Amino acid sequence: MLDTPDAVMAALRENDARPYGRTRTVTAEELVDAAEQFEDTGIRSMALLELMEAYEYDGERSKSPVVFARILKLWDTDPDGFGEWARRQVLWRFKWVADALKDTPDVPLAAVRRWHTELRDRYRTAGHDLQPYYAQRYHLAVQTGIDVQDAYELWAARPRSELSDCHACETRARARHFIAAGDDARALEVIAPVLDGRSGCEQEPYLSQATALLAQLRRGRLDEARSGHLSGYRYARGKASMLNAVGLHIEFCALSGNEPRGLELLAENRDLFAVTGEPAARLGFLTGVEVLVALLARAGHGELAVSGPAGATWTVDSLLAHVRTEADALAARFDARNGTGAVGAERRARLAVEPLLAEPLALGVRAVAAPGLSDAPAVAPAPRRTVEPEPEDFTALVLRARELEVLGHPDADRLWKRAAERAGAADFVHPRSAELGGPERLRAELAEQRAHEALQRDAYAEGKAGLLAAAELFEEAGLAGSALMCRARTLIADLDDESDGGAGRSADADADADSGHSGRRADWAALDAALARAEELRAGGELTDDDYLIVLQTRAYAAHHDLVETLPEPADEVAERFEAVVGAYRRTAVELGSERRAATSRQYTADAAARKGLLAESEAELREVLAQLDAAELPWHTPRVLGLLGQVLLQGREPGQAVEVFHRALAEAVRWGDDSYPYAPTYMMLGHGCLQTGDLGGAVRALSEAAARYDRKGAEAVEEAARVRMQLADVLRDTGRAADAVAVLESVLLDASAARLDVRMLAQARLDLARGLSELEEHRDAAEEYLRLADLVAGWEDQETHTMVACEATLALARAERRDAAEAALARAREAHGKAPQVDQLAATLRELARMTMREQGAEGLAAALALLAEADAVGEAAELAGEEYNSWYLRGGSHYERARSLAVAGRYEEALAEAERAVPEYEAGGELAESPRAESVRLAALIEGSDLGRTEAAVARLTAGIARCEAAGLPEAAEVLVELRERFAGE
Repeated sequence: MLDTPDAVMAALRENDARPYGRTRTVTAEELVDAAEQFEDTGIRSMALLELMEAYEYDGERSKSPVVFARILKLWDTDPDGFGEWARRQVLWRFKWVADALKDTPDVPLAAVRRWHTELRDRYRTAGHDLQPYYAQRYHLAVQTGIDVQDAYELWAARPRSELSDCHACETRARARHFIAAGDDARALEVIAPVLDGRSGCEQEPYLSQATALLAQLRRGRLDEARSGHLSGYRYARGKASMLNAVGLHIEFCALSGNEPRGLELLAENRDLFAVTGEPAARLGFLTGVEVLVALLARAGHGELAVSGPAGATWTVDSLLAHVRTEADALAARFDARNGTGAVGAERRARLAVEPLLAEPLALGVRAVAAPGLSDAPAVAPAPRRTVEPEPEDFTALVLRARELEVLGHPDADRLWKRAAERAGAADFVHPRSAELGGPERLRAELAEQRAHEALQRDAYAEGKAGLLAAAELFEEAGLAGSALMCRARTLIADLDDESDGGAGRSADADADADSGHSGRRADWAALDAALARAEELRAGGELTDDDYLIVLQTRAYAAHHDLVETLPEPADEVAERFEAVVGAYRRTAVELGSERRAATSRQYTADAAARKGLLAESEAELREVLAQLDAAELPWHTPRVLGLLGQVLLQGREPGQAVEVFHRALAEAVRWGDDSYPYAPTYMMLGHGCLQTGDLGGAVRALSEAAARYDRKGAEAVEEAARVRMQLADVLRDTGRAADAVAVLESVLLDASAARLDVRMLAQARLDLARGLSELEEHRDAAEEYLRLADLVAGWEDQETHTMVACEATLALARAERRDAAEAALARAREAHGKAPQVDQLAATLRELARMTMREQGAEGLAAALALLAEADAVGEAAELAGEEYNSWYLRGGSHYERARSLAVAGRYEEALAEAERAVPEYEAGGELAESPRAESVRLAALIEGSDLGRTEAAVARLTAGIARCEAAGLPEAAEVLVELRERFAGE
């Protein structure tokens, strides 16, 4: 019931604690009506100020001037009825009204300027400096385009005053000025204090992160742009008050080559199309959307389904037409009101920007809104080398493709694809040429190429069927040798197919990446039969040297596979077969002059050596292979050798060398356009190498790229992509970028593919996310994640995990001020502990709850806090009796320490001092590991003794002994804390 002033004030306080949004706004409107029943200026003004704030942060800024008019009327008739806070807010919110009027094109320009005059006069009368007035004049000048530099100098040259916008917001405005002037470097220098956390406010650094994105891209500061997008968008997502910022993030995605991510943002923010209360912000949002959809339309994706305003279905083309029409009209309204063309010109300038990067910037988050777009960037990659020219003559084209295929040249695939396109034309006539052969042979070769493409996609069944079909076609063409080669390849095509994400290879793949353990074994009877048939055909001149070598390679691949499957202790038969088969392959390749095949055989040998732990032997073999390929002028084969060498160096604890080698491998693979190269695992290993060298920025870049590459592989690489993202999140968290880490983990768990993840991986990701949210102090969301996780692990046989999760959920719920739910979670933790004890964690949970109880309730919470600490002691005592392992000194010391804190808060200082003193010997039992908490107990005891009990001499003596102990234990920081406290007491 809102029938008394106190009831209304209580409701206002409750509403003020709600997050901004529709619920808070509607409630604020209702409370204004309720306050009107009382002739109490204080109540009425507070209700109106609450409503104005709700409008300001809920995308309804254009309604603020009407509310403020009512506030001013109260102010002018009864200023004494306003409290101190309300008086300051009245003056502060003159600026809110100025912004609202400026950003609404229906308000005449003269009215905006009159309000500026009103603001100036009110500030003068109240004795305030006019710096905020000149700031408003500058903001209007930016929109009109009139005397912008003069207005900037009049504002920027004046010192800040009490009513100036917050430092972070003013800094952002200054940075925008330099961005508009084309000086990105100066802008980023100016905005740095906000981006690095030195300055902030309710919406900062998030608005500044959005503002800086494109400047960072243009200046090549890609790591900062990635981080700013991840954490900045996460805050802005779905918020009406961040409408323009969301548009900037969508624009950033478009211009950084992340169109699928941009479409995902569009879908997540579909409701923002309904926000119309801030016309200027809406124009910014619509323009950001238009940048994205216009880019997609130009790339030929006009029929692609996308998210748009509710109530209709949209394609790229239809949404483009819609937003362009509305945004053009809105910009025209601003320009008509202002009498200039500045707003339209700024909009056209944004739309004219081309993508800023040659290749997509890997962001580390998963984007599935339009997976078909991720196959190719919007901008063609920069040329890396002169590619093999395409002969005009069809016969020459096919002959050159055959030659390159024998060499393993990456351009062979491109020429074969072009031959297939030309052969598939309606008017194609097969040329008469003895070298080319008949149409049957060409059909067989093209079928073989299609099979290769399927195997490269890990489509094993399709690839195997394609090879069998090609074999039949080769038989029809009278090419028994080629038919045998295809059939031989089918014997290994699916050896590594685990049918659930295995790492299979095509027959021509080298031993350059991890082999998955599929549990399958090669069919040696069939392989031996194929070899026998090959010998027959070769004797009769029906098998080419290269096809014969391919038959031998299938055997080498199978032998390598079987060896890997049985490591670390392979049977003698398996090991001997590997040596014999790979040796025969190598000797024959050398005899036939195939440097390529000889190098491949040595890679098998090197890989096997590395897996056996013979790293020096493997490294030496691979370096010789590189020299061999260099001498043979076959540089396009070096990326795979380099990739394997990098793995060996990483395994051999040479991360610096490994990083250098991985970079070379990737650069060469890109240079030669090798689409079959294992980019994703190589980037992942590069990330691991960077981690080991301490290059955390390099690790973030490499792992982000690895995740993006796994995404391109589709459903079969979902777990690999998730695993890399979890590693990326760990790195981000370790570098202090918790918000970035949370954004990455959310992209794993919120994606539909999460349902396909291994349940333990899913649980770990959810645990990492919950902890990340707790670190960001988003306790309510963290609690929800913990509860989901508790449900997930409740049925696991190893209930220790359930106990741990229930404990962490308890604290998250308590911090979210959901006490009833916290009590339920604690009961769950107690029950799980009874089945699977986690003594240290449950005791730590009880201690933290005791501390929180005292912090929230003060002396009134002492009994409850002491009860929790007694329970923690009982947990330890029960573990002692049961013979369970736990950290006894830490548990007992921690209980004494927390009991001392609780008693001190309650004013029971003698008892508190005694408890602190009891903590010290308990910690001493822990040896070196306990020196730090022991020092903290000494500090607490001295603080109680000196500050609360007035025994400064005793406190100084206690601290002096503690300082000496810290210095002897090598704890300079702890010693410094005690020194500062001693100096304080010594001076009293």
